[in-house]
Amino acid sequence: MFVIGERLRTLREARGLPQSEIERRTGLLRCYVSRVENGHTVPSIETLEKLARALEVPLYQLFYDVENPPELPLLADRKTVEDIVGVSAPEHLRFLNRMARLLDRLDQNDRRLLLHVAQRMADQ
Repeated sequence: MFVIGERLRTLREARGLPQSEIERRTGLLRCYVSRVENGHTVPSIETLEKLARALEVPLYQLFYDVENPPELPLLADRKTVEDIVGVSAPEHLRFLNRMARLLDRLDQNDRRLLLHVAQRMADQ
């Protein structure tokens, strides 16, 4: 993760921004920004998105030191939430997308427990 920290510092310094300006733009404490830049803290994707916005760069530039990201291999077509559940109402899609993001945060044991409880509820 030290590579991302170095990359953040390089981008910040290239723009002439002090850490205090990043603090103002992101709401992250300056000491936290310093810990990320020095490789002492691993930032979440949400934090990296905030930092990229503050630095006014696309997120991929935190990982690649090139103008365009490398080409990704072709992956199998992914289904959208709408394809999977057959829902098209925007409020339902927002809810399902939010649930998917929250479920991604769970560790494997918590995810198994939640699925077990849901299965038990469905059986009743």
